[in-house]
Amino acid sequence: MDVRALIREEVLAQAAYPVVTTPYRIKLDANENPLAIPQELRERFAALLDSVPLNRYPEAGSVTLASRFAERFGVGADQVLMGNGSDDLIQILCQALARPGASVMIPVPTFVMYRIIALNLGFRVAAVPLDKDFDLDLPAMQEQMATHPPALTFLAWPNNPTGNCFSRERIDAILKGASGIVVVDEAYCHFAEKTFLTDLDRHENLVIFRTLSKVGLAAMRIGLLIGPPALIHELHKVRLPYNLNALSQAAAGFYLDEEAAFLKQAAEIRRWRGELFLALDALPGIHPRPTEANFIFFSCDFDPDRVYSQLVDRGILIRNLSAPGMMKGYMRVTVGTRQENQEFVEALKDIIQK
Repeated sequence: MDVRALIREEVLAQAAYPVVTTPYRIKLDANENPLAIPQELRERFAALLDSVPLNRYPEAGSVTLASRFAERFGVGADQVLMGNGSDDLIQILCQALARPGASVMIPVPTFVMYRIIALNLGFRVAAVPLDKDFDLDLPAMQEQMATHPPALTFLAWPNNPTGNCFSRERIDAILKGASGIVVVDEAYCHFAEKTFLTDLDRHENLVIFRTLSKVGLAAMRIGLLIGPPALIHELHKVRLPYNLNALSQAAAGFYLDEEAAFLKQAAEIRRWRGELFLALDALPGIHPRPTEANFIFFSCDFDPDRVYSQLVDRGILIRNLSAPGMMKGYMRVTVGTRQENQEFVEALKDIIQK
């Protein structure tokens, strides 16, 4: 039997999401928080996880947790949906809205899972290139909305991999002009310190994503979707009953209890981001772009494949994003600890001077 003959063409045409397994000393490729949970909190966290009854199913729908986050966000408990990371929430939304001929609109470059999940669920994907400043090309997106109204539009804010926050005015224009759902993905909100939460009452088609992956709990896969109650009601029908495991629910509650400690780390990472930006900007042939995330998107005047491979040889992982067109020569580095950042800059300096 030819199994491939049974698989949808959209799936056959794709490559699996690439997860780097290269050995490393310094990992600056995945936009993670480089800092572990503060020492004074580790025993408390371990005791909390130890108290979770592993023989029992987790609370279905994470109702208690959703209510706590709703209070923190200043929204109703019926406006929050918990997910197994943002990927789970992207999939839930796409499953609920998928129908023959439906489309998803995304700017490019952006977070690749929007495209992958949409294609896997049968959507046509309208990819609209960013403008020369890596902001939204509003006229092009408005034309797309007029000719082929998308059921879903995904806007990462700040955007990954470019690190910038798209113009709020352009996002507002898309929200006003869209007949479908518009997702503003605030995965990096702890580093941008900006939000569209206060706009939920102004736009009935606005959905906001949050995650705890970037602020220090990447291993626990905790995502949040905030949106209109009527939409959340329908999404619960699509969500798997126990989509967030009990350990992750406990970890998310721990985050709420100890949020100040996590935000303190985020503030430190923002300081290190500023230092790293200046250090990169001082290197000849290296051009970092302004960022509001926990990573820096930069171009280099050298062969990016050579730079990347020589960094790997030294045990330093970043992301080589170079591709024909507007991404030519671009790379992305996560902000690490001050020591990791210094080692990366010194290694990069040595490589480009040879």
